[in-house]
Amino acid sequence: MLQVKNLHASVQDKEILKGINLTINPGEVHAIMGPNGSGKSTLSSVIAGKDTYQITQGEVLFEDENINDLDPEERAHKGIFLSFQYPVEIPGVSVTNFIKTAINETRKAKGEEPMPASEMLKLIKEKADLLEIDRKFLSRSLNEGFSGGEKKRNEIFQMAMLQPKLAILDETDSGLDIDALKIVANGVNKLKNKDNAVLVITHYQRLLDYIVPDFVHVLIDGKIVKSGGKELAHELEEKGYDWIKEELV
Repeated sequence: MLQVKNLHASVQDKEILKGINLTINPGEVHAIMGPNGSGKSTLSSVIAGKDTYQITQGEVLFEDENINDLDPEERAHKGIFLSFQYPVEIPGVSVTNFIKTAINETRKAKGEEPMPASEMLKLIKEKADLLEIDRKFLSRSLNEGFSGGEKKRNEIFQMAMLQPKLAILDETDSGLDIDALKIVANGVNKLKNKDNAVLVITHYQRLLDYIVPDFVHVLIDGKIVKSGGKELAHELEEKGYDWIKEELV
């Protein structure tokens, strides 16, 4: 599904990613871990197409198509979803109206008609019930006055409605208490299946207690320096990152 080949990326002429290789297949959950400043969020942003970053070498392939030059909207229409670390507030636009627009823009890009209102309402009810979301929540302005947990739950609701092929969760656990973390993780687990994939970006192993990865990759100084199974996350929690840095010397 996703292939990242020898990816180098810079921001303001400073190289952040220094040769990333990563393959994600349908049905898999991958976790990227690493210390602050290692390039984790840069990697998620480059895959999603944020124009802040410049690809200087290598390529990103999605379903065998080079997407290096596609803008974020085009990538989203192809099925790439990015859950932001700090979701933006949009006063005056309800959660429901935002998601209706997003779905119909994706359908338009595929040459399809807008989703019928009855079908849209049925889907909203189904996904809201799946994620245990109060219907009143959906009429509120997008992220305005939301708690950290509500913002993250809203992101997972958007993911449920859009049904992406690849969901990238960029530090979704940031600022969440344990109850909110469980709610978000439970939503992700209900949505993952054999046809989609999840890439989790996180500092901490605790999220991976609830969203269990098939593969864990350690990113240090712009490079994936170690990969393994879920046991690697526990090892990092116990030892930190210094032991890996020492191995690299």
